[in-house]
Amino acid sequence: MADASGVLGVSPVIPVVTIDDPQDAVPLARALVDGGVKIIELTLRTASALTSLKLIAGEVPEILVGAGTILTPQQADDAVAAGARFLVSPGVTPGLLTSMLRMDVPVLPGVATVGEVLAVLEQGLDTMKFFPAGPAGGPSYLSAIGAPVPHVQFCPTGGISLATAPDYLKLPNVACVGGSWLTPADAVAAKDWARITTLASGAAALAR
Repeated sequence: MADASGVLGVSPVIPVVTIDDPQDAVPLARALVDGGVKIIELTLRTASALTSLKLIAGEVPEILVGAGTILTPQQADDAVAAGARFLVSPGVTPGLLTSMLRMDVPVLPGVATVGEVLAVLEQGLDTMKFFPAGPAGGPSYLSAIGAPVPHVQFCPTGGISLATAPDYLKLPNVACVGGSWLTPADAVAAKDWARITTLASGAAALAR
């Protein structure tokens, strides 16, 4: 169940979203669905993140909701209890990865080096998050990694925009990208759900 290949196939872009006000959670998720993006990685970076996650899981069943920025085993437990259907970490330690693998949901561990890729492979996973994609080397780095481990599929996240996403998506070892540009903070603050739907439509149209 830990394999995340199905998660990476849902959309060319996984929106990476931080929600401050849980009242925004459901309309934001529905705006993404209306734009053709039926997946969301909700980061656990706010005190109310689990409340937002639970609301989306309960009221927008057509979107695949996952929890991101998993830093501890307790966060993984809490996220799944709140309704998360996949887990994403920015990086991994042996203890965190072991704990995440015990959960009955797909797991997307974050890696930034070849050594980290090999460590995750040793645990039986060949789908990973590449983070932070831009600062860590971008498309050229991922292309180079593809030579020794061509069977690994990545979701690069961090510093990616609508303009740069195609540079990643054309690589054979990139299944999708993660991006925060679909839900800009000013649009969420203004409750401009139509703008988010438009941005989601542009993301959904990207070719893999």
